[in-house]
Amino acid sequence: MRDGGKTSGEARRVPRIGDVAAAAGVSVATVSRALSAPDKLKSETRDKVLEAVAALGYTPNSIARQLRAGHSRLVLVIVPRRTNPPFFAEVLHGIDVRLAEAGYVLITGYMEADDHDLRLIELASSGHVAGLLTISGDLPKVAGRSILDAGLPAVAICADPRVEGLPAVLLDDERAAAMQVEHMIELGHRRLFYVSGPPGNYNEVTRHRGVLAALQKAGLGPDALIEHPGNYAFSGGIAGANAYLALPDRPSGVVCGNDETAIAFVKTVHAAGLRVPDDVSVIGFDGIELADFCEPTLSTIAQPRFELGAVGAQLLIDRLAGADAADMLPPDGRILMQGRLLARDSTRPLRE
Repeated sequence: MRDGGKTSGEARRVPRIGDVAAAAGVSVATVSRALSAPDKLKSETRDKVLEAVAALGYTPNSIARQLRAGHSRLVLVIVPRRTNPPFFAEVLHGIDVRLAEAGYVLITGYMEADDHDLRLIELASSGHVAGLLTISGDLPKVAGRSILDAGLPAVAICADPRVEGLPAVLLDDERAAAMQVEHMIELGHRRLFYVSGPPGNYNEVTRHRGVLAALQKAGLGPDALIEHPGNYAFSGGIAGANAYLALPDRPSGVVCGNDETAIAFVKTVHAAGLRVPDDVSVIGFDGIELADFCEPTLSTIAQPRFELGAVGAQLLIDRLAGADAADMLPPDGRILMQGRLLARDSTRPLRE
């Protein structure tokens, strides 16, 4: 179908800078100058260009201009393989808000497989990216080549890859996990079932230390804890609940590595006829919004997710501006933030 002599496809074509130049009767360079340095043009010329821009609905491609000028305002954020998205969404929100305030644009790259990770490495090395944030304890590495080899300013958030010279903004996972156990012990639960995160994961290793430290501080021995390996996903909570249900002598308290695990655990034991918290108390970790709306509402450790992202982004912005990381960080290069206990309906005092 035609409209005014143009096909509908032609009518929808995005106007380009050449179209503006033709409409205004000037060169492409003059259009560029009118948009980037309007005071350097005669008012008559500038007005003609701006009228053409308005008439055509032209939007300058700022990213392309930055690349032509030899610098970028893009920040690549490395996100873990698709696990625990409710948690990372708010961290990314904090990153995005702070980057936008400083004139940077966030792009995300999910770690998936070697071929995908290689594309992330190549992107970081292309000159199209100004800096790097990672919210994964792992970094893209393929055939001995790491994304950090690109030499970009970089900051880790939420999980520490333990790379020399890489600053990190982290939750004090050890203390936060100890708070989970302390809450249970204060309620009278002296035997606990622990559904962990993935074995070897940075956060899990650190939290596990906190769990053991809290038990030791309370004078409880190794037999006070039954451990089940999880994965920070709903499936891990289901598997953990089934393992718990199979125990001949079940602990009265359950500590989960994150909220997704805890929510799936509660749903699974409910389906088997157990009541939370009457028959078993359950506590999660993260403080995601869903924990407010499940039944019963979930006791948890709330992470300052937005703040973790915002502080990490600001640290990168400062580095991009030339600030020395050593002037902004503790001696070990790590900023630790604290979690907060939210005691809700999924935990209650033990009934003897």
